[in-house]
Amino acid sequence: MSRTPSIVDRLGSARSGRIPFSVEFSPPRDAEAEGRLWRAVRTFERLGPAFVSMTYGAGGSTRDRTVRVTGRLAEETTLLPVAHLTAVGHSIDELRAMVGAYADRGITNILALRGDPPGNPLGEWEKHPEGLEYADELVRLVRELGDFHVGVASFPEGHHRSPDLDHDTRYLVQKLRAGAEYSITQMFFDVEHYLRLRDRVVACDAEQGLKPIIPEIMPITSLRSARRSLELSGSHLPPVLEERLRRAAGDGPEENRAAVREVGIEVATEMCERLISEGAPCLHFITLNFARATGEVLDRLGYELEAPAAVQPA
Repeated sequence: MSRTPSIVDRLGSARSGRIPFSVEFSPPRDAEAEGRLWRAVRTFERLGPAFVSMTYGAGGSTRDRTVRVTGRLAEETTLLPVAHLTAVGHSIDELRAMVGAYADRGITNILALRGDPPGNPLGEWEKHPEGLEYADELVRLVRELGDFHVGVASFPEGHHRSPDLDHDTRYLVQKLRAGAEYSITQMFFDVEHYLRLRDRVVACDAEQGLKPIIPEIMPITSLRSARRSLELSGSHLPPVLEERLRRAAGDGPEENRAAVREVGIEVATEMCERLISEGAPCLHFITLNFARATGEVLDRLGYELEAPAAVQPA
């Protein structure tokens, strides 16, 4: 297995004067959605992200699509893909096979997650009888299987299953100690949550606090869809922002999407400016397989297109 650059490598080699950014894609559900995904991929190629990640459905529901699409990203584009891998619903043998499938496609960057239960992401989590209980166990498994670079999730507002923030922080540190090189946060809409997470990790273990904590940003383009995403993630909108978005949406039967979108882009840009000023190592955007909203935020931040690279056709 040939070693590809790690996420930490990419963050360290970012162009001088510009904090790197990255984007998250999801496996497409049908041919139309796949076409939209690849249009977004080609747009982001010209913007030069440090890496791109591909999500993994609850309970492994998108396993085959995730492997296939992530493999195409590795083989047919200039992008550096990170493959999500979840423990939920899989035996250890199945997890080993998944890691091998990624390695066969030249993918050595993996985001190790415990994962959400199928059907109800906020429901009771049940360990596979022949699987793993915690994400730190998955980190160790992946590291034992070869020369892989492993990241994990972190939660600025605390994971909804953690009793308190201190417990959540100790568990994040446990995952980092297991061999994770960085973490990517759950979405948040108050930068203070991210800053306090960094402080807690350093206070818990100064050595692990040196590892990058990459903030995840979702430019809101629809209040309805944002509320659904927040419900599934366990994150919250600050009351002032929720009221601002509600006023933009209007009181009619159909929300004013254009007005909501403008507020969402403005808020995401403001968050990014604060994160940059506070020394965030990277900006990681949830794209929902669209390029326009993230592109607008990057444009407002002054990011420019990279020179087009020679790539194989999608």
